[in-house]
Amino acid sequence: MERGNHTVNEFILLGFSNDPVLQLILFVVFLCMYSVTVLGNTTLMALICNDSWLHTPMYFFIGNLSFLDLWYSSVYTPKILVTCVSEDKSIFFAGCGAQFFFSAGLAFTECYLLAAMAYDRYVAISNPLLYAQAMSRKLCICLVICSYTGGFVNAVIVTSNTFTFDFCGGNVIDDFFCDVPPLVKLACDVKESYQAVLFFLLSSNVIAPTVLILASYLFIIAAILRIHSTQGQFKAFSTCSSHLISVTLYYGSILYTYTRPSSSYSLERDKLVSTFYTVVFPMLNPMIYSLRNKDVKEALKKLFKLT
Repeated sequence: MERGNHTVNEFILLGFSNDPVLQLILFVVFLCMYSVTVLGNTTLMALICNDSWLHTPMYFFIGNLSFLDLWYSSVYTPKILVTCVSEDKSIFFAGCGAQFFFSAGLAFTECYLLAAMAYDRYVAISNPLLYAQAMSRKLCICLVICSYTGGFVNAVIVTSNTFTFDFCGGNVIDDFFCDVPPLVKLACDVKESYQAVLFFLLSSNVIAPTVLILASYLFIIAAILRIHSTQGQFKAFSTCSSHLISVTLYYGSILYTYTRPSSSYSLERDKLVSTFYTVVFPMLNPMIYSLRNKDVKEALKKLFKLT
């Protein structure tokens, strides 16, 4: 594919190391993590679909989050496994663009979905008697569809802007997937218009949902403080603690990676951070929402009894 005076047909993903022994160790580690991710998320989705007690708005969102995490991890991990055991670390230009598009779309979608889950927790705690009516199935489906639509529309914008660069800095990406920081490093000239697009997308897809989540939790805290009994306060807070953990881990790593000035980028350090939200976080989510949840534990026990 021609890009100005520079032809880029493929990129080379350096991954984490060139040491064969370390590569084999990393292959085993990532394979185990991906296996746990697939098993955990598919099990959680199956439990939510099959157990009528879990047919509530909260578990509807958790099931969609599991589906999203399973897809999200599958965008990265198979390619990581290939680069760990193969000498061919290349990825076609179109493949790089596809990976970039899906990673951006799924990341933006997850930001919106976590914001929708924060609103769900606010409604559940502030007005529990009208929770089922306020969070109707129609509204829940609409929030999920809007999350995916907003995420992938913005992914089209950032992908189309990124892959019009002239890559005169070579075709070697010092990372394990196609992402904004390493691709910007290879670009000949990053125009101010592109920086403006990134700022807009960051504001609309990350910062805005963050503000909505913070606002929801301020109202949640206010509602909890109005509960007179300590036991009631603890019970109310426990219903949103899992979501709060997910938000802190996911948004913390995302904001660290993409809100710093480009002059402070350290690709080696960013590899570790990006590994967390691309591979580790999708593996942890099923544990966060199941180990701390009595309903999911009961559904799992019933599943084992049936089998």
